Amino acid sequence: MRSALAASVLLALAACGAPEREEAPRAVIDESWPTIPEGAVFGQVSAVEVDSHGHVFVLHRAGREWEEPFPAEPIAEPTVFMFSPGGALLAKWGAGAFVMPHGLSIDAGDTIWITDVAHEQVFAFSHDGEEQMVLGERGVSAQDDSHFGRPADIAFLGNRVLVADGYVNTRVAEFDRSGAFLREWGEFSTAHGIAVDEERIYVADRENARIQVFSLEGELLETRSSPGGNYTYGLATLGGGWLAAVEGRDGADRTGAIVRVYRPDGALDRSFDVGLEGEGASLGHDIAIGRDGYAYVTDVYGNRVVRFSLARAAE
Repeated sequence: MRSALAASVLLALAACGAPEREEAPRAVIDESWPTIPEGAVFGQVSAVEVDSHGHVFVLHRAGREWEEPFPAEPIAEPTVFMFSPGGALLAKWGAGAFVMPHGLSIDAGDTIWITDVAHEQVFAFSHDGEEQMVLGERGVSAQDDSHFGRPADIAFLGNRVLVADGYVNTRVAEFDRSGAFLREWGEFSTAHGIAVDEERIYVADRENARIQVFSLEGELLETRSSPGGNYTYGLATLGGGWLAAVEGRDGADRTGAIVRVYRPDGALDRSFDVGLEGEGASLGHDIAIGRDGYAYVTDVYGNRVVRFSLARAAE
């Protein structure tokens, strides 16, 4: 089905004289990272984050593909993999917990927060996968203080939990750490990714092909349009106002995986291509930055997570 769609897109692009695909420098990907044990079910990799110990948590759909209406049964295989900094699989959990897992974020206490767009819920888990809290009513979509509309991603600001909500709703929903609703703000067309640094909140306003930048109180400060009108899927802060973003589609709606690094003033510093060759082969979805300086990007269509240095491009 996907190959037929890709062929149709290519024909349409050829007919309308779409611009050439961007030629960004290729990132130097660590081809040995991670190690997936033989027999492990791994695929449709949606989200990635690094904890305080350098463990890399990867959320995937174990071979399930995004098709609507979503199925009712949960994914039977583990969907959360924890890798060592060197790429060894240390733990896996989440079997039977999710239908369409989407976002994964880790707070300062190493609690694992996960969104499920089919369940319409946000979950908090201990480091080893014990469920601690659930926000939202299972299977019920609404925009109020106890429901979500396909929640996509999560970020943290002190005692506040910020949910990019998401595909159906058009807001950021804020809660305290006990799960009490605080407020909602913003207006987006698919609030797909959210990240926070010392002074700002960044939201990937995906279908508007832009990144919105807010104060810590939620006041809009700046709008950053992607070069070429590309669609930003995931964000990660680098400290000091620097920001990394991954784009999953270009301005002509062709899928791929382009990583951007933005300076504190919003100017583009550099770009990398981390996608696989061929239309429809990759869909960059999320990005995380480790304390060792490595960037990690999930590729939904490529069924993979890649590691690379933001400072290096292929010669």
